[in-house]
Amino acid sequence: MFSPYYHWSGRRDPEEHIAFNVALYGPQGHAWAMTERGKARLTRDRHSLAIGNSSFRYDGSGFVITFDEIFLPWPGQRILPKRMRGDIRLVPGCLGARAYDLDAGGFHIWQPVAPNGRVTVACEALPDGGWTGTGYHDMNHGVRPLEKDFSGWDWARGNVGDGRTVILYDSVLADGTNSRFGLVCGRDGAISDFDPPPRQSLKRGFWGVGGGIACDGGTTPVLKSVLEDTPFYRRSLVETVVAGDSVEMMHETLDCRRLANPVVRMMLPFRMPRHT
Repeated sequence: MFSPYYHWSGRRDPEEHIAFNVALYGPQGHAWAMTERGKARLTRDRHSLAIGNSSFRYDGSGFVITFDEIFLPWPGQRILPKRMRGDIRLVPGCLGARAYDLDAGGFHIWQPVAPNGRVTVACEALPDGGWTGTGYHDMNHGVRPLEKDFSGWDWARGNVGDGRTVILYDSVLADGTNSRFGLVCGRDGAISDFDPPPRQSLKRGFWGVGGGIACDGGTTPVLKSVLEDTPFYRRSLVETVVAGDSVEMMHETLDCRRLANPVVRMMLPFRMPRHT
């Protein structure tokens, strides 16, 4: 959905603009791969998807991701591109069958497929060869460009101490309408809606992307770590308080107005090269 090549092509054939994105973050540095390819490198069926040498499949008990990608140089850490291979397995604690409209017209859909689960990551480039922890899988799809219907949004997901998962969605439509909701997934797999507390702003990043997160009155969210900081998107770890529970959340801010800026689109190929 961020592909500048797809935009420049007139959005004629989405299967000609596909990519497998892998982002790794750790004490030894960050790694990012998102190479766009054409339909000749696409294979898919009901249970699996392969793009280039990387694949995503469901084996009946969990999601299995195999990646074999060229990771881009990273300032201060890696001068040259580097090939990395690895495997990720996510065993869901439950499967979410419900999909949510993100706009009144139903043009954009979001579904938390696996709100929580256990994930195992194996990659020789990671300390100790990988790690095991909590995991999550969702998906978005739509029939119109994001920037046509949204000014931007904030999304966040994290676990509270008793094992429940909290998910926050806070979007601003192109007409200025604010749409926000929260979900709680219990350890038994039951998912319920709730009205999140008021949004509090976060400190803006290097490129000026700000964002915010729901936080109980009388408390203040803490921006613990910035993982991605780009001209239109930021990914961070944020600690906040929701309904009395302190929760560390993976947080994302998307500025669709910035995404639609022609200058920003010209910058995207540096992070999303195309190889056919």
